[in-house]
Amino acid sequence: MVFVKKLGRPVFTTHELVTLSGKSRPTVTQCLTRLAEQGLLVKLYRGVWAESGQKPLSPFEIIPHLFPRQRVYVSFISALHLHGIVEQIPQVVTLASLSHTKTLRTKAGVFSVHQIAPSFFDGFDWYKGEGSFLIAEPEKALIDSLYLSSRRKKQFGHFPETNFPKTFSFKKARRWTEQILQKEIRLHVLRKLEILRAQAQKNRKGA
Repeated sequence: MVFVKKLGRPVFTTHELVTLSGKSRPTVTQCLTRLAEQGLLVKLYRGVWAESGQKPLSPFEIIPHLFPRQRVYVSFISALHLHGIVEQIPQVVTLASLSHTKTLRTKAGVFSVHQIAPSFFDGFDWYKGEGSFLIAEPEKALIDSLYLSSRRKKQFGHFPETNFPKTFSFKKARRWTEQILQKEIRLHVLRKLEILRAQAQKNRKGA
């Protein structure tokens, strides 16, 4: 636990402790497994651990440790929820990536990774709230969702009740749409975006 304490944070990887301690990976893994059996640690995923007895872990907290060698950002429904546009809390954390689509089930939550085109992998920054992870800006998160809805992921085209704040820019969202290279997908997204814009205008007038 000495080296765990030296890291100064509740979530860490086997690789980090191997580097810090100078010991072999099998030795470090054996020690971590023993600490987990004693209830001092929790194995969240392959090679990812957390100290026990801490406050409940946010799934967003472990994202950098799950994907240490690739860039991913929170987008789609998860980002829309964090931005306050979708009220319903998603059961799965949705991420955008350049790698293949996959699902990771961990002790801290389920992560659904969706592949998007390299030319469209943009429009994200570090989250301003608690936690250190990348997140799509509101407009890009919406367009990412509509982008996926044009393909096999039909569920991304239907949202729970939405609440677009005045700061949300449909013009900016449209500019993101114009960066979609495939014409058929671009037109699909534009149609969906126009429906959402009209609904948002109607809701604002009725408020």
